[in-house]
Amino acid sequence: MTQPSGPASPEPQYPGAAPPPPAYPGAPAPPPPRAYPGASAPPPQYPQPCPQPQYPAAPPAHPGTAAPPYPGAAAPAPGPAPQYAAQPPGAVPFVPQQPATAPDDLHYRHQGSRVHVAAHQRGADATAIGQLATQIPGFVVSLAVVSAIALPLFGTVVGWLVVLAWLASGALVFHRPSELLFARRVLKLRAPLAEERARLEPIWREVTARAGIEADTYALMVENSDDLNAVAVAGHVVGVTTYSLNRIPSSNLAAVLAHELGHHTGGHAWAGLLGYWYSLPGRIAWALTRGLARIALAVASVFSAAATGILILFMGAFVVMGFLVAWYITIPLVIAPYLLAYAGRLGELRADQQAAALGFATEMVQVLHHFQAEENAAKAYAAAQGKKLKEPGGLAKLLTTHPDNITRIRALEPYLQLPR
Repeated sequence: MTQPSGPASPEPQYPGAAPPPPAYPGAPAPPPPRAYPGASAPPPQYPQPCPQPQYPAAPPAHPGTAAPPYPGAAAPAPGPAPQYAAQPPGAVPFVPQQPATAPDDLHYRHQGSRVHVAAHQRGADATAIGQLATQIPGFVVSLAVVSAIALPLFGTVVGWLVVLAWLASGALVFHRPSELLFARRVLKLRAPLAEERARLEPIWREVTARAGIEADTYALMVENSDDLNAVAVAGHVVGVTTYSLNRIPSSNLAAVLAHELGHHTGGHAWAGLLGYWYSLPGRIAWALTRGLARIALAVASVFSAAATGILILFMGAFVVMGFLVAWYITIPLVIAPYLLAYAGRLGELRADQQAAALGFATEMVQVLHHFQAEENAAKAYAAAQGKKLKEPGGLAKLLTTHPDNITRIRALEPYLQLPR
C-alpha cells in the first residue's frame, strides 16, 4: 500500500529512547509523536524551566567612563560622553520623589458598559423643600428691603424693574457659567489638572453610572486643601479637595463623591443656595442695623450711663413692637436658623444613605471614622497643651449643620453586613 503524499511525519518514539531536548524560547515547537494503534500513550514530556540569569542589584560604577555594553546591545552612537558637574564631597545625591498616589481599589461595575440613565438628573426631596419653606420669611423681608430701596431711589417704573430683576436673578443658581464663576471666585475652586482629571473622571463616571446619572451633568472642580472634604455647589458643581483626590483610596473617594451626588439629586445644594440668595438683602439689612445699634450705644456710653440706658430701652421697645405687629414674620425669622440647621443635618444623613444605596456604605463609614480620628487627635493635642476645645452646647448645638460622626455611622449600620 502506498503512503499518502503530504508533509513528512515525525519519527516515532521507541521504548528506551532518550527524551528529546527541552525547547528553547523562540524555537518552533516540535510536532507531537505519532501514536500507533494499541500502543500505550507515552507520558507527556514537560520542558524544564530555564534558570533565570542573576543580575547584580546595580551595574558597577565606572568613574569617567560609560558602563560596558551588554552582549547583543546596539553600539552607542559615536560622540563625546556627556559631562556632569562634579558634586562636592559629602553631598547627598538627588533622588526624585514620586507623588503620593492613592490605591485604586474601586470595583468598577459599569466600566465600558451601557447603563440605564434616569429620567430626572436632579430633584427636590423633603429636605430641600423644607429648606425653601424655612427661607420664606427671610425672602419676604428681603423683598421689602429691596422695594424700600429701589422704589424711592429709581422711581416707580425703574424701581419695579429693579425688583423684578432681583426676583429673576435666582435663575443664575442654575446657570452653569455663573455657577463656575461663583465656585472660582467665592469658594476658591479650580478646574482639575490633566493628571487630576485622569484619576477623578473614571471614579466619578462609576458613581454616576450606579446612580443612573449622566456624568457630564455636573462639573468637577478641585480645591487646594489638606482636609478630607468635598462640596456640592448650586446645581452643577462638585468640588473635591486635593487631599481627597491624592491621599485616600479610590473606593473612599467614590463614597465621598456619591455623598455629594446625593446632595445634588436631592436638591439640597440648589435649594440652600437659592434660599441664601433671596434672604441675603434681609441679612445685610439686619447686619447694618446691629452695627448702627452698637455704634449708637458706644456713642451714648461716652456721654452718660443714663443716655445708654434710655437708648437700650428704646431699642428694646422697638423690637417688642416689631414682634407684636408682625409676629408672623419676626417669630419665623428667629427660629429659621434652627430649622435650617436641622434641615442641614437631615440632608447630610440623606446624602449618606444615597452613597450607601450605591454600594459605598462600608467606604462611607471608613471616611466617617477618619473624621472621628481627626477630632479625637485634635482633642488629645489640646489636652496635652493644657487647653480644651470649645464644643457647642445648649442652643448653640442646635445650630450645627452636620450631625456628629457617631450619629452618621449608626444611621449607616442598616446598610452594612455586620456579623451576628
